[in-house]
Amino acid sequence: MTRAAVMGSGSWGTAFAMVLADAGTEVVLWAKDPELAEQINRTHQNAAYHPGIELPHTLWATADPAQAMADSDFVVLAIPSQVLRTNLGGWIRDIPAAAVLVSLMKGIELGTAKRMSEVVREVAGVESERVAIVSGPNLAREIMRRQPAATVVACTDETNAKRLQLAALTPYFRPYTNTDVIGTEIGGSVKNVMALANGVAVGLGFGENAQASLITRGLAEMTRFGVALGADPSTFSGLAGVGDLVATCTSPLSRNRTFGVNLGHGMTTAEATDAMKQTCEGVKSCRPILELATDHGVEMPITEAVVAAVHEGLAPREMARMLMTRDAKPE
Repeated sequence: MTRAAVMGSGSWGTAFAMVLADAGTEVVLWAKDPELAEQINRTHQNAAYHPGIELPHTLWATADPAQAMADSDFVVLAIPSQVLRTNLGGWIRDIPAAAVLVSLMKGIELGTAKRMSEVVREVAGVESERVAIVSGPNLAREIMRRQPAATVVACTDETNAKRLQLAALTPYFRPYTNTDVIGTEIGGSVKNVMALANGVAVGLGFGENAQASLITRGLAEMTRFGVALGADPSTFSGLAGVGDLVATCTSPLSRNRTFGVNLGHGMTTAEATDAMKQTCEGVKSCRPILELATDHGVEMPITEAVVAAVHEGLAPREMARMLMTRDAKPE
């Protein structure tokens, strides 16, 4: 039987662990908090993130990372992107020699502007063939309710992508394979920034025209950025691009959209952060994304406006004015 360790018991980590277990994979969920691990084993629920939803009885949890990863075919990394380097560095000696490292993270590292797969390869010292990405329109709460969803499993090794695809294939969760790791990661990271922008528009009371325009121009921004980094442009027309972008920008379940709504309602960044109970990857990733885009000569006006609003104190209405008064040009 295929075995997977899911390192991270947050909202998405728990949901993906459930998917793997429902697909027939033997799953161990690592929780940083021993009390949470014990509670999951005792009640078969993660009351901290998904109260009232029962987890498969075949899934069990531990606070011991070595125990979680022992004999695993897949080590799934489901922690905030900005703590990946530190955590993975402490786990290296316990990662099975042939395990595929799977990133559920959707962010860009502060200080290095590296994608998560690049951080994984650097810290773990593995080749690209042993690193896979899962990204798509995957709102965790809907998946926990076993509502239909699809995703992308990206790996430069197509065989490993197909292995992970089968390990996560259920009647309600449909993974598609892709070898474009760069495009899949860029889609997952940039869509969070666009969701922040769209949330601000919602918070300001703007209508569907404004939101549709932001999402469309956000897709263009995401695509030209990804292509500049070596991505396949067709990736952004799929689940890891426009699919994830639409879900994250429009759903009230989206953390990044909610953060933007709070900004639009007049909260400061500090107040919006305090109001959120979970990580909003776009808040920290928007800066390194903009830095990386600047380094590659890519214009990203929406990302620039989000950075100004989130980190430089630009008022939300000024953010809207900043975008609407740019020079007119052909689409």
